[in-house]
Amino acid sequence: MGIDDILLHDETIFRNLHAFDSDYIPENFKYRDSQMEALAVCIRPALMGGRPINAVVLGACATGKTTAIRKLFEMVEANSEKVICSYINCQLHTTRFGIFSQIYYKIFGYYPPETGVPFSRIYHDIMHKLSTEDKALIVALDDVNHLFHDRNANRIFYDILRAHEAFDNVRTGIFAILSDIEFRYALDKNVNSVFIPQEVIFQPYNYDEIYNILKDRAKIGFYNGVISDELIEEISDLTFRTGDLRYGINLLRVCGNLAEAEASPRIKKAHLKEAIKDTTYTNFKDTIKNLSKNEKELLKIIRDAKGENQTAGQVYDKFKKKTGLSYSSFNRILEKLEFLRLIDTPFTGKGKRGNARLIIPRFNKGPDR
Repeated sequence: MGIDDILLHDETIFRNLHAFDSDYIPENFKYRDSQMEALAVCIRPALMGGRPINAVVLGACATGKTTAIRKLFEMVEANSEKVICSYINCQLHTTRFGIFSQIYYKIFGYYPPETGVPFSRIYHDIMHKLSTEDKALIVALDDVNHLFHDRNANRIFYDILRAHEAFDNVRTGIFAILSDIEFRYALDKNVNSVFIPQEVIFQPYNYDEIYNILKDRAKIGFYNGVISDELIEEISDLTFRTGDLRYGINLLRVCGNLAEAEASPRIKKAHLKEAIKDTTYTNFKDTIKNLSKNEKELLKIIRDAKGENQTAGQVYDKFKKKTGLSYSSFNRILEKLEFLRLIDTPFTGKGKRGNARLIIPRFNKGPDR
């Protein structure tokens, strides 16, 4: 098939291309009922005329945090006019003005002027609107650690949470979403005294959950018969190993594109093999890129270990020589690497100080890694 045929061929195996987009919100969102119920409890006081309960939402990437909150916000706004829900991606918006511009847009339907109007006017308009219309505001700050890195978090949290001190009847709350489970946020005491969040934990999906999610996504995204259950099982196994659901969804999309490029009505094993070549190493590199210096150092020590897998104690001795960090810091990093499914740490036999843990890498230990 030539380039013209690829670009102009009007037959497709895709029922819904958007089903494989990173921001797609499935109608049938599974396996996060308990977390959504916990967040609904935080929102409920706002629906009853009170203040919402603040929350910290914790979990590794691709564990459903963003989708759960967006889904919940949709449900709230579809059933009540008493609460305004504003979702903000803090990787894209890190400044005080940027955050409140997004809130302003949510409330008024258009953005405030970027120049010529002081921030105090924009802030006043937002809070005055909430006060006069007796509406609560819940702001979800996704990847909130970026606000701390840029040292804007305290002021933004203060502006949102203490607005009731300057504006009568204003009721506000924050859902702070953290994908970096190792990140330790710290707020000024004036902010911390009103934040006092509930913690909602999103654990990684297990294999059966991943398989069912990918099967549902394939059913939405492809026409019947395009991909077999056997291939979905293989993709699910690969996805479980990486610990990143987005990897599996992306594999489905790439497989579909490869099949279409060959004018094949079905996705074949060869398409999956080619898709794996295109995406596996990129996915691994993206995971490693987002690790801290000390996390990368520990992973390097694990990678460079000779012979048999080592115990946690043996690895810590090397890690301490390199970094000087305490065992508790080492243990936190170890837990994060396991959370990201880069390693396994099974207990085995008795060590010098009790039950010993082996550290087993889940990646290729060769020099290219």
